[in-house]
Amino acid sequence: MADFPHFLCPGQAEGLVLRLDEPLSLWGGLDATTGRIIDQHHPQVGMSISGTMLVMPSGRGSSSASAVLLEAIRCGTAPAAIIMEHPDAIVALGAIVAAELYDVALPVVVVSPQTLATYITGDSLSL
Repeated sequence: MADFPHFLCPGQAEGLVLRLDEPLSLWGGLDATTGRIIDQHHPQVGMSISGTMLVMPSGRGSSSASAVLLEAIRCGTAPAAIIMEHPDAIVALGAIVAAELYDVALPVVVVSPQTLATYITGDSLSL
């Protein structure tokens, strides 16, 4: 059994939870310049992830997601942290590169399904 939480990318963050109903593909699903979800088929389309404690089951999709996350970090529109039930190396890669290029730590954390279920949009959370 895995130990939780498991930090794929270390760091500290705090903010309000934005819990997504479905995984988000950053490539084509997020406008990195605004931080808004633009995937017209996503339940939270139009919402901003900027500065949030982004909670979702997992990442979804393209290997280009790391570049989109990196661009959002560069633009200042990224979430404060990303919390998932399933590890996602592509999402973690964007945060790792941002730490190297911009000296910005964006925690990427894997938690148990039971813990993920406790996060409610609008709640305050710190890591």
